[in-house]
Amino acid sequence: MILDRRTLLTGLALAPSIALAREAASVWTFDFQTSSPKPYDPAAGHGWEPGPGRLFSVKVPEGDYRVALDMGGDQASETTIKAEARRLMLESVRVGAGETETRTIIVNVRRPDLAPPPPNAPGGTRVLLNPREDGSYAWDDKLTLEFCGPTAAVRRLRIEPVTVPTVFLAGDSTVTDQRFEPAAGWGQMLPRFFKPEISVANHAESGETLKSFLIERRLDKILSRIKPGDWLLIQFGHNDQKTQWPQTYAEAATTYRDYLRVYAGEARRRGATPVFVTSMHRHRFDAAGKVVDTLGDYPKAMRETAGDLGAPLIDLHAMSAAFYEALGPKEAWKAFNDGGKDLTHHNNYGAYQLARCVVEGVRTHVPDLAAHLAGDLPPFDPARPPSPDAFTLPPSAVASQEQLRGN
Repeated sequence: MILDRRTLLTGLALAPSIALAREAASVWTFDFQTSSPKPYDPAAGHGWEPGPGRLFSVKVPEGDYRVALDMGGDQASETTIKAEARRLMLESVRVGAGETETRTIIVNVRRPDLAPPPPNAPGGTRVLLNPREDGSYAWDDKLTLEFCGPTAAVRRLRIEPVTVPTVFLAGDSTVTDQRFEPAAGWGQMLPRFFKPEISVANHAESGETLKSFLIERRLDKILSRIKPGDWLLIQFGHNDQKTQWPQTYAEAATTYRDYLRVYAGEARRRGATPVFVTSMHRHRFDAAGKVVDTLGDYPKAMRETAGDLGAPLIDLHAMSAAFYEALGPKEAWKAFNDGGKDLTHHNNYGAYQLARCVVEGVRTHVPDLAAHLAGDLPPFDPARPPSPDAFTLPPSAVASQEQLRGN
């Protein structure tokens, strides 16, 4: 492959400034047809990742990137593109033999670093990542693309930095970019549903609560990047309700609401729009085939707080009940991780349908963000979901049966 890295800014007076400007304003282009594949080389800053699957990485600074992909090959192809930790970007792009189709995506790249606080001020210089996040493509210094599907074909690639509105996600394991198959969070499906003019920055992580997300400086990281015109989608509750987690428990009637107000206030103070998302149900039915609510007063507390603040609310709690009950007790397990043994976390099918629920909530309650939804999205009724047996999404190459944090 040939690297053509062009500098857009030239002629600056100071050498250190030139180096920084060139790094920040560079364009990377790769032609996969002109040379043999080479493994990732830290010195070169690009190449194919070791291990199973087809993952190509480019070392880039933190930020948002517009990626243009010339898709197709000598044979008919069907390609699904994922980014970073299995973030769904493009789904089943079909190209005829010998043809080329160019598609564009926006990829968010982040690092755990924070600007040092002033002398004698509290704070830290990094997000406090957990061991599960070690080695994750979600936090490294590269932009990583995965080409999925048995006939996947990409001819050329062009990457350039861009400034676009951003949708930040704060939440737990049901939202996060799950690293390994078969688990998935709805947040990692969300980029597929937007036009390539919006960035989705999914900061959700397994096991998180409103309080722990603060303690670990994850909210600080979001606030360091958020800007006027952005959105902050907030979904917590599954872990906040756990009295057996005394250091991070938040009572629905009091502190849970207080933390929600803090998140919303910090977003608004920076010109961004907070959007509350109630937590989806767990996989539990009663004898009549109705979903059993295990979340207590937490969805109600979020609804009331959103009303008090005049903030948009997406009622995923209600929509997930309609979704699960439409599948019924005999089929709903097909939306969950580990063959349905996991009663909280979802597989690709379940996460994809929940993302569609969130998209419907955006369409109804967040019109300024809805203007950026992809044009190929028909209305979605969670009470009439597609059959799980008819759902196909090429899996990523990495899989694990590890138990996820939170339940």
